[in-house]
Amino acid sequence: MRSALFVFALVAGLGSTTSIAQPGSVTIAAGTVLDGRGGRQHDMVITVQDGKIASIAPRGSAPPSASTFDLSRLTVLPGLVDTHVHIGWHFDADGRSHDDEERGESEAATVLYAAENAARTLFGGVTTAQSLGAPLDGPLRDAIARGEIPGPRLLTSLAPLADEIQTPEALRAAVRERKAQGADLIKIYASKSIRDGGGPTMSQEQLDAACGEAKAQGLRTAVHAHGPESALRAARAGCSSIEHGVLLDQATLDALAASHTAFDPNIHLIFRNYFENREHFLGTGNFTAAGFAQMELAVPKALAIFKRALATPGLAVIFGTDAVAGAHGRNVEELIYRVQAGGQQPMAALVSATSLSAEALGLARETGALAPGLAADIIAVEGDPTQDIATLRRVLFVMRGGRAWRTP
Repeated sequence: MRSALFVFALVAGLGSTTSIAQPGSVTIAAGTVLDGRGGRQHDMVITVQDGKIASIAPRGSAPPSASTFDLSRLTVLPGLVDTHVHIGWHFDADGRSHDDEERGESEAATVLYAAENAARTLFGGVTTAQSLGAPLDGPLRDAIARGEIPGPRLLTSLAPLADEIQTPEALRAAVRERKAQGADLIKIYASKSIRDGGGPTMSQEQLDAACGEAKAQGLRTAVHAHGPESALRAARAGCSSIEHGVLLDQATLDALAASHTAFDPNIHLIFRNYFENREHFLGTGNFTAAGFAQMELAVPKALAIFKRALATPGLAVIFGTDAVAGAHGRNVEELIYRVQAGGQQPMAALVSATSLSAEALGLARETGALAPGLAADIIAVEGDPTQDIATLRRVLFVMRGGRAWRTP
C-alpha cells in the first residue's frame, strides 16, 4: 500500500503526467513521424491496437475522426532505448551516493528509490532501459512489466561478475546461477574503473569461459572494458558489447567491428553528473580526489574515441548513458552531447538510440521503431530533433506498450 501511494504521489509531483490505460484501439494524430530507422513522414495517423502499432497511414487516407491523442503539432518518434543504466543507484537520506548492493538501508526503501528513478527515466523519453545491474533490479523489472507503476521496459543483469580471481569453471557456474535467478544478460567487469586507471582485470581464458557460457545459455554479455587489452579479449571471446572504452585505439575499434561486438561509449552524462554532484560521491568507494582527477582527464579522451568510433566502418555504436544517482531522467543529455560536441548527425543519433540499440538488446522484433507489429513505445517532442537535437529535452507525450503515461 505504501509503495502504491509513493508511486501515485511521484506521478502527481512530476507535473503534466497521466497514466491512461487504453484497451482496444487508439489513434494518434502525428504532425511529423520519425520512424527510428531514418525515415520521416508528415501528417500521419498511428493506430494502436492492444498495445501494438496496428498501422501508420496518411491522415487523409481514412475517414476523418477524432483522434484519441492529437499530436499534430509535435514530432513523434519511438521511445528511446538506453542500453546502460544503474536504475537502483540513488542519493540516500543523508545525501550520499548509494547503490543497492550496499547495506544500511532496507530493501523496501531501496526499491522505492529505484521506482522513482524508473519513473523519471520513462518521463524523460526512455521507454526501454538495460540496468547493469543489481539484484533488486529484478523485482522492479517485474513490477513495471505488470503495468501498474511507471517505468521503462527494464532488462537487468542482476549482480555483475566482478571477481577477477574466479576460475573459468567458477565463472561458468556464476553465469548459470544468474540465468536461474532470472537475469536478462550477464554484466562482466573486465577492467578497472577509469578512476583506477582502467587496466585489464580478467584473462582471455576467463572471458572465454564467461561469454562462452552466456552464449550457451542464450544470454548476451555486456563487458566493462576501458582499455585495448580488455576490449580485445572480450571481442575474441565473442562477448556482445563493450561498455565505456575510454582508452581504446583505432585497432581495437576495428577489431570490435570485425567481431560484430557493439560499442557503448558513455562519454558525457556520467562525467557531468559526477562533477555536478561531487559532494555526494566524494569519499564513497573509489570516489577520491585522485579519482575525480582521472575522470577529468578522461573527458576529452572519451569524446575523441567516440568520434573515431563513428568513423569506423561496420561498428555498431549504440546508446547508453551509465546513468547513476543524480542522472536518471536526464538521459537525453548524452544524445545531445553526441550531436553538439561529437559531431554525430542528428538522425543517426536518433537511430542509434532507437532501432540500433533495440537490435543490440535483441529487441528489434519488439521495439525501437515505429512500424506495424511493434510495441507502441512512442514519445513526442515539441520541435524537430533532426534540426535541433535539444528539443529532446521537451518530451510532452510518453506511451509505453500502448499505455500513455504523459500527455500534452
